[in-house]
Amino acid sequence: MKLTLIRHGMTEGNARQLFYGATDLPLLPEGIARLKQQAAETPYPTAPHYYTSGLLRTEQTLTALYGDVPHTAIPDLREMDFGMFEMRPYEGDLEYDEDFRRWQNEQVETNVCPGGESVMQVGARALKAIAPIIARDEDAVCVIHGGTIAGLIEEWFPTGVLRHTRAPQPGCGYQILIENGTPVSYRPIPDSEP
Repeated sequence: MKLTLIRHGMTEGNARQLFYGATDLPLLPEGIARLKQQAAETPYPTAPHYYTSGLLRTEQTLTALYGDVPHTAIPDLREMDFGMFEMRPYEGDLEYDEDFRRWQNEQVETNVCPGGESVMQVGARALKAIAPIIARDEDAVCVIHGGTIAGLIEEWFPTGVLRHTRAPQPGCGYQILIENGTPVSYRPIPDSEP
C-alpha cells in the first residue's frame, strides 16, 4: 500500500508566519495557483481513496490538485490547536509572551498549549485517525496539515528531532510504503525534504 500525505497549500497564516491550526483559513489565491503549477509540472500520486481533515484549506488543496474527486473528511487529521497562541506571530508578539515562553521551554512536545493541545495529543489523535485507512490496505491520498504529517513521519521513522522540523512545505509531503500494516519507507512528494 502507498499512503500519500500532502500538506495543504499556502494560507495567510503561512505567509504571515502565524501559529495557527484550529482556525479554518482558506488558501491564498497565489497558494491555489502554486498548487496547480506544481501539479502540472510533476503530477501528484493518485489513489482510489482520498481524505482531508475537512478544514477549508485541505478541501481547496484537494480540488486544486485532483479536481472534484470523491473523498472523506476525517476531522481528527486536523492540525494542532494552539489555544491562546492561535493566529499570533512569534516576532513582535509571542516572543515576549511569558505563557508562550514557558510552553516552549518546558517539554514542548508534551506541554499543552493554554486552551489548546500538546504535540503528543495531536500525534495520538492522528495515529488513531489514520489507522483505519492503513487497515483498508489500499492506496490512499490524505491532504492534511504540516504538523500532523510531521508527527506521523516522526512516529513511524523516528529521528529524535522535534517533530515540527519534519513538516513539509505547503503543497508538499511524503509517500509512505506500507507493508502488512507497517510503514517501511517514505519518499518526498514534490519539493519537500525527508
